[in-house]
Amino acid sequence: MSQTVTHPAVPLPPTSDSGPAADWDAWRAGRRQALTSPTGNLALVETRWLPAGERPDIEAARAGQPGTVTVTALERTDLVTGEPEHGLRFWDSASPALRHFEDTAAFPYDPRWVLEASRTPAPAGRRVPFEHIRDNGGTRDLVVPEDIVLTLDGHTYTLSAFDDDGTLLLVFGDPTNGTTTYGAGRFLFVRRAAHDDRRVVLDFNRAFVPPCGFSDQYNCPMPPRQNRFHLPVEAGEKLPLFRDGFPAQH
Repeated sequence: MSQTVTHPAVPLPPTSDSGPAADWDAWRAGRRQALTSPTGNLALVETRWLPAGERPDIEAARAGQPGTVTVTALERTDLVTGEPEHGLRFWDSASPALRHFEDTAAFPYDPRWVLEASRTPAPAGRRVPFEHIRDNGGTRDLVVPEDIVLTLDGHTYTLSAFDDDGTLLLVFGDPTNGTTTYGAGRFLFVRRAAHDDRRVVLDFNRAFVPPCGFSDQYNCPMPPRQNRFHLPVEAGEKLPLFRDGFPAQH
């Protein structure tokens, strides 16, 4: 998984006979469990990039850390040289964000925001530039294996969803960003339609706050222009809620 979009254990939509609203409740519960895990988004306290050519030494980095801290390695491509860049991440199960986390506010479930769209495969290896929140206006090219065409409120959008370890991830923006929802946009996993492999399902009830909404140690992709909707998407997660005046990352 790319270092830019780490969101451990975000649950896939359940398959059950309990109905879509109950499935959404289960998804919400699973999402909370993922966020509050020892290596969930709320636990990330430091991302440390190493000098060029240096490899991570997890054991050395762990030495002297409290027992609540987990250390993992990650890799990305250097924007200037194009070479692999290695780093370390420090996760603390007693982080201030975890101690103060209350919940993630969300719109009520609304079946009208479960939409189908068509998919058109793109040439193998096609990449699309995505600006990232901590790259000072720089872009990183991400593999976008197909175009997703969605008609919404009379407007037709050709959306770019990138390949996140074999799953399509849509980064989108809408007019709620910065007011009722996270300012830099939201994420949504794209599902194949069961009845037609040329179609996909966009269930905006499962739109979620990106990892950088829970820790400023992430470098999340931002919605490109083609992924910005003209009308408010009043579905899915809104913003993280914290107790005792702890500042949310938005």
